[in-house]
Amino acid sequence: MPQKPPSFKVSLSFQNRTMAYFHSQIEQQQRILQRVQAALPDHLKKQARHCLIKDKKLLIYTDSAAWASQLRFYKSVILAAIAPLTKTPVEIMQVKIITGQTGGILRIKRKAKIPSAEQIDVIRSHGLTVSDNQLRLALLKLSTTLERLSSKT
Repeated sequence: MPQKPPSFKVSLSFQNRTMAYFHSQIEQQQRILQRVQAALPDHLKKQARHCLIKDKKLLIYTDSAAWASQLRFYKSVILAAIAPLTKTPVEIMQVKIITGQTGGILRIKRKAKIPSAEQIDVIRSHGLTVSDNQLRLALLKLSTTLERLSSKT
């Protein structure tokens, strides 16, 4: 009678300290993220994508700079919410933006719309006729910059 091959065990069921350590770190990060999201208002909950504690610093990852600035307003509320979960007090909260290179959603690069040569000439000629010195310099500088940028494309 042929012998039955040993059954496959889940990798976490083995006594492996490294895997157990990483698994506990992931669980801690998920608990912290849940606490942070619970402390935030409804429109910001989903904007906190990931959280982790490194040294005495809470790192929160989000998708854009606009959401990051909104999350920073809730610093004291967030730090108070996670205080029971940490062994040492967290003193600093830092919000980081997830870019296309680190994961998250890839964004399409926006390209500036450079006006035509005729429009640049109109800006320059209008800049020469303006009586306000500060406005004249700004329009001339703008026309020079636009002309330089249009020659690159």
